[in-house]
Amino acid sequence: MLLEQVYRAGVVGCGGAGFPTHVKLDCKAEYMIINGAECEPLLNTDKYLMRHFAKEIVSAAELCGKQVGAAHIVIAIKDYYHAEREALLSAVQELGSRIQVFSLSNYYPAGDEQMIVYEVTGRVVPPGGIPIHVGAVVSNIATMLAVYEAAEDRPLTHKYLTIGGEVPEPMLLHVPVGTPLKACMEAAGLRAEFNRQYVIGGPMMGRYVSGEELGHEVVTKTTSGILVLPESAVFASPGLQQMINRARSVCIQCHYCTDLCPRHLLGHPLEPHKIMRKMATAGSGVDDDMLKDRDIQNAAICCECGVCERFACPMGLAPRSINAALKRKLAAAGIRYRSDGVSTEPLPFRNYRMIPAPSLTARVGLAEYMSAHPDKCLELNPPQVEILLKQHVGAPAQPLVQAGDRVSEGRLIAAPPEGALGAVIHSSVDGIVASVTKDRIVIDSEGGLL
Repeated sequence: MLLEQVYRAGVVGCGGAGFPTHVKLDCKAEYMIINGAECEPLLNTDKYLMRHFAKEIVSAAELCGKQVGAAHIVIAIKDYYHAEREALLSAVQELGSRIQVFSLSNYYPAGDEQMIVYEVTGRVVPPGGIPIHVGAVVSNIATMLAVYEAAEDRPLTHKYLTIGGEVPEPMLLHVPVGTPLKACMEAAGLRAEFNRQYVIGGPMMGRYVSGEELGHEVVTKTTSGILVLPESAVFASPGLQQMINRARSVCIQCHYCTDLCPRHLLGHPLEPHKIMRKMATAGSGVDDDMLKDRDIQNAAICCECGVCERFACPMGLAPRSINAALKRKLAAAGIRYRSDGVSTEPLPFRNYRMIPAPSLTARVGLAEYMSAHPDKCLELNPPQVEILLKQHVGAPAQPLVQAGDRVSEGRLIAAPPEGALGAVIHSSVDGIVASVTKDRIVIDSEGGLL
């Protein structure tokens, strides 16, 4: 019953790649873990939700735990989330729930799902594996709120977003899916001429866009926040060949990138310094022979957290960006990561090399923004929404409406091809379909206001 409700509501992982939740929950697991650590600096969306929707989150976690047959249901939060802990524990007591609220140290990247699985269970997800391989399912706080609404037959049509960084007043927005990001920034008091660098997501793993590019971006089911950062805090990755040239010129093989790599510290065979060394000796670029190299193939298990290039490297090189480029090339060549089957254990000095979050934010120039803990949330009703047909892992949804159709909020407007992995999509506003293209449905909202 729950799986069908979650599918009909179009719920996907709200804080990551957007894996369809009805598929993730279609399994049996010992642990159901709710990730409340909000991995990235400056994002406050999940903290806001835990303070204001604790009972809904606890109820949904119970439903999900029952669905997967979990012996343990855990909500994992950082140890300094005092108000959030109090709200969750109060909800657990009021509902008579068996859920445990688990404290994580304030390190980066505590919210990475493989880090959180190890902290909660003591088990290491194998390289190239996923949490279910060690008996765990991980979902985030915003997804739990969507599951709660799905259980009440309410589809996923709106998102809570953090607006932070260099803004007049950090805040939360509650907006329809498809809202232009430019409208979100204007709601926070920033006009189009405000010349700053924007990040969709968090500053370490999010996507940097210019003010001009922001005008073409819209809120999706996976959007967690929009940040405005000064140029000093922006890390611009050059092209692959330029990164190779830099590695050839200045990489000193100090292997700090490996020493501090969170996946390496879990025992995974990822060694960025070896990848940098081999890239530096590459001739004109990455050829087929290089892609056969085992160290190069290990780039596929990089989680792209950015520790290596934003914190560890003393020479300002970009191991994370090189790994990301190699992952794309490996995928294009059809080369999948192959585990050697050897059991994985964390390195004995892991606990001494975990990066305190305050140290990270200071290093990347974000410390001055960390004191903001917004509790103000504005509702935004834009005059038009552009709902993307690809907001999730799997096949794009196919339109079920055409231009001129009148739709109401919550109406099904697109669905994945029969039998394909994907998620259904609903109208997020009442209005008239203005256009339908291969990648989006544009709807003019009735009564929409900026």
